[in-house]
Amino acid sequence: MLSRRNFLAVSAAILAAPALAAGEELKLAFIPQENPEKLLGDIKAVTGWLSERMGMPVTGFVTFDHAAAVEALRNGDADISFMGALPYVLAEDQIGAVPLLSEVYRGQPSYAGRVFVRKDSGIETLADLKGRDIAFADPVSESGYLYPLDLFVREGLIADAADADNFFGRKFFAGGYQQAMQAMANGLVDAAGASQYADLLLTPDQQAEVKVLAESEQIPSHAVVARPGLDQGVQARFVETMLQLNEPGNRHLLAYLYGPDGYIAADRDVYEGVRETARRYGYLK
Repeated sequence: MLSRRNFLAVSAAILAAPALAAGEELKLAFIPQENPEKLLGDIKAVTGWLSERMGMPVTGFVTFDHAAAVEALRNGDADISFMGALPYVLAEDQIGAVPLLSEVYRGQPSYAGRVFVRKDSGIETLADLKGRDIAFADPVSESGYLYPLDLFVREGLIADAADADNFFGRKFFAGGYQQAMQAMANGLVDAAGASQYADLLLTPDQQAEVKVLAESEQIPSHAVVARPGLDQGVQARFVETMLQLNEPGNRHLLAYLYGPDGYIAADRDVYEGVRETARRYGYLK
């Protein structure tokens, strides 16, 4: 049930963001979980394919961070956004955003957050990171912050997010998975909190030099989310087109969309655990 405050916020968002007019472009937002320059090239390839298949102009842009992806949906700067589970549940709560699709990785619609360190660091346990420096991906990221941080809470090393500053030497937000992993691999920090698959964003030589220190519980995969008020026909056409990426002849295009195995229709109920975790850490009321 929506609270009166949320109901009014959702209603205002819907009124402020009308359905697409004939010939108007469909605007997609992408979170910067890897090198933004590479991502821009990837977006051009994907939006070109979508434009052709959907029979309408499709454009895309990279947001500054995960929170900006939520704001883009709120302001109507984006009609649809690719985002993690935590930004999705925030967008759902704040503006009534609608989940359309979920990613599949390694045959599963879920993944984990991990804490990575260099193999030569001498760090063997989470407790060994006391007084050390750590880089997380983004403060509004489930696998790049919230769930890796929760590992320290579960170990009894910190009481909550606010207590993290008393445990670590320094805590940084690097701006994406790749940036956090590069900071750790290059010795700028002692550890990185990032996605289960974030080591794949390193070079092969770097991958051989890092190890997984700890892994979180499973998290629902990243979602593709629509702003409230987006035309239902456009939503359906977008979902139908995106699901065509699962076909053998189109699968090569998945490499331009963060590299999942494919997509499935989203089920908002699978994100309930993320909502509960978000409430525990004060992201949701």
